[in-house]
Amino acid sequence: MSLPSDLPAVRAEQRDAHPDQHQHKHPDPHQHPDPHEQPPHPHHRHGWWWKTLLTGFVLWVVTIIVTFSTLNTNLVPTIILLGSFLVPFTVVLFVIERVTGSVSTMQLIVAFFVGGILGVLGASLLEADLRAGAGLYIVVGFVEEFVKGVLLVVVGWRVRPKTARQGALLGATVGAGFAAFESAGYAFNAAITSRGIDLVSLLQTEVVRAILSPVGHVLWTAILGAVVFGAAHGRARFRWSWSIPIAYVGVALLHGLWDSNSTISTLLAFLVTGTPFSAARNGAVPVSIAGLATTLYVVGLAIVSAIGVVILIAVLIRAKKRTAGGLDEDPAWSATPAPHPLG
Repeated sequence: MSLPSDLPAVRAEQRDAHPDQHQHKHPDPHQHPDPHEQPPHPHHRHGWWWKTLLTGFVLWVVTIIVTFSTLNTNLVPTIILLGSFLVPFTVVLFVIERVTGSVSTMQLIVAFFVGGILGVLGASLLEADLRAGAGLYIVVGFVEEFVKGVLLVVVGWRVRPKTARQGALLGATVGAGFAAFESAGYAFNAAITSRGIDLVSLLQTEVVRAILSPVGHVLWTAILGAVVFGAAHGRARFRWSWSIPIAYVGVALLHGLWDSNSTISTLLAFLVTGTPFSAARNGAVPVSIAGLATTLYVVGLAIVSAIGVVILIAVLIRAKKRTAGGLDEDPAWSATPAPHPLG
């Protein structure tokens, strides 16, 4: 069988038309990878967090509509679970897409679920004997932040390297788990009344807690995690620093102020308007100052949230400056080769 005489010319034309297929790309020897920049996990896919948030919100709304239409109380647990876990679990997906180093997706899932369950259980046991008083919310803040801090250290014990950014992401995950299970409990209590199931109260509770969760437990534990991990200066083991107890006291006070904000705003409303405290009957705020009390409550939450955000940003900026100056570099970790991509 004879070959066409013009076959070599055709092959030459094909090579000219697709030169990239016959060239081997060599890395530029003048480009040096940043030793401080850890490669992302090969299985990460950016964008899943907001896609999950939108999809979950649609499912939550559909479930509410069907529940009101059919009056089927079997759907109430679905509303509670979707409403309580949607935003916190979205935080976990956000973290998964950005975490680096040795942190695996399974570690983050465990930190969310196991950390959340153990967190609410531990906090409940420690708060069981607390008595109502002026400093109750402050004590609760110290108890719950201590429990989350211990869980954060346990979950992050084998994380490499330990940096402020890693700690903030892992802390946000632990805080999100705590917030999810706690919100589910509050939603359940709001739904159960002497008149039966109150869906309106349930939905109000879920909406408020879902909106506030990123600047609540998630933010506070992220601050604590950033400081605890940042004290290790990029090394493999935790290190002691006086900034750790200072951060713990700070986030506990923020937590306490957050919880006591309702009482503080109500007292301020009485004082600003000159309304006597005797005007409150059965613990209810008089209608004449209810609007002012609500406004002060929202302003108080905004102030506490802003303080927390500023603190977290300041901690991360300080850690980034140390890294840029080479103060947080661990030679043993920097010399570790990057993992090969999957597939």
